[in-house]
Amino acid sequence: MSLVLPPLYVILDAALLTTSELDAAKKLSDAGVRLFQYRNKRGSPRELLQASSGLAAELAQRGALLFVNDRPDVAFLSGASGVHVGQKDLPVAESRAVLGKGKFLGISTHDLDQFRAAAETDADYIALGPIFETDSKLNPDPVVGTAMIQEARKLTDKPLVAIGGITLDRAREVMEVGADSVAVISDILRAPDPGKRARQFLNLLEPLVRSANT
Repeated sequence: MSLVLPPLYVILDAALLTTSELDAAKKLSDAGVRLFQYRNKRGSPRELLQASSGLAAELAQRGALLFVNDRPDVAFLSGASGVHVGQKDLPVAESRAVLGKGKFLGISTHDLDQFRAAAETDADYIALGPIFETDSKLNPDPVVGTAMIQEARKLTDKPLVAIGGITLDRAREVMEVGADSVAVISDILRAPDPGKRARQFLNLLEPLVRSANT
């Protein structure tokens, strides 16, 4: 089961949401977003499962994908589309064993060595970043810049997600150097109208995808 990622990947970070995660997801889905990750570093396992289950059920009805951050067990139990793991989480093989078949798995990388290693796994997609400075994570890894996307693109045919400090003004550049999708947190969640901001991203990114495939 191969994965074709939509060009916009919205991370629903519970620390930045001003409404419930479900309300935020509905509004963004109404705007056209079809790929979400739910990230909640502070919630208890029970809270994470409850929120993920609600999101997974709602987004499945809307034809959107939901990945749970860090926790393959919660992704499996909630009925989410898959899981996204980091370098300090369960490795890909172990996460896959917990996640089960028919689900997607992505992994974060922060340099070319980590990216090469991830490309050798059966991860369905690989995220690389932070591309630019970001304040959505405590103690972020060093900025890698767009040049590293170009280098990483040569190493695999797996979908490549760029993450970290990506704004509407920077998204085109990131896609043009080889990313398949851009992960956005602050520039959408902190916007006065997140749905409108998401639509602006999609209006920019979707023609780039079409031109790349023609």
